Amino acid sequence: MLLYTHPACLAHDPGAGHPECPARLEAVLHAVRAAFPMSPWREAPRASRDALLRVHTRDLVSRLLDTPVHDRLRLDEDTAMSVDSPEAALRAAGAGVAAVDAVMNGTHTQAFCAVRPPGHHSTGAVAMGFCLFNSAAVAAAHAVHQHGLERVVIADFDVHHGNGSQDIFAREPRVMYASSHQSPLYPDSGRPEEVGVGNLANAPLAPGTGSDAFRHAWRENLLPRIEAFRPQLVLVSAGFDGHRLDPLADLVLEAADYRWLSAELAALARRHAGGRLVSLLEGGYSLAALRACSVAHLEGLTA
Repeated sequence: MLLYTHPACLAHDPGAGHPECPARLEAVLHAVRAAFPMSPWREAPRASRDALLRVHTRDLVSRLLDTPVHDRLRLDEDTAMSVDSPEAALRAAGAGVAAVDAVMNGTHTQAFCAVRPPGHHSTGAVAMGFCLFNSAAVAAAHAVHQHGLERVVIADFDVHHGNGSQDIFAREPRVMYASSHQSPLYPDSGRPEEVGVGNLANAPLAPGTGSDAFRHAWRENLLPRIEAFRPQLVLVSAGFDGHRLDPLADLVLEAADYRWLSAELAALARRHAGGRLVSLLEGGYSLAALRACSVAHLEGLTA
């Protein structure tokens, strides 16, 4: 398992009291380093503008990278940038690109990107929902355009639907997007009838959903649809805010559920993609849950 991070991702500061705080990443880094002391770490490079422009508009890229930020720039009521945020966003997206290169070039089969800000809410034109650049989408587009892949899946188990990832790839048959998420909940998207060009698979979960229904949604719905797609690369939007301790949502999952699903995704990658899998950290706002779930996730991937 190859691990990516960068100190800039700790410097992104959306403001005092904001749930998407640097302590989130600190918790993940401390837990993963303790649990996997022999795994190699790499410094995430910056994503190029060309890589960003495959999925984002020129106006959004320019706004996030070229707008002077003297203290804090508020993009919406939930999403803000500090002076260090552009660098963090570049490194987060760059981690996904570098990780795809690593697994495609055969140096490793799996990689985990311990980065922030998260990305899956950012659409092609709008940064929102704590997210700046959509790092998973940048990674998927890089796999398609630079490595010539024809079937890339993004498996997203964050408690919030990744409306940005869905928006970006809704008309791109080379990328499948599969998501379980609480509904109703922000951003109020991800209904089963949202199918794109047959490449979208959404499994909404009611508030209070626990392990059995979560696993059923993946086992009976999402995993078979990914299996039928036969992905050449598996990308994971790894959000742990469905855990029962998370303060921003109402699912009651356990770390063991993430371990189980991660093992299922890794097995699927072995069957169809030569084991190639890249995971990127998304949400999760309980520090205790983040520590437990990030380790469970990597344990499942490497089992």
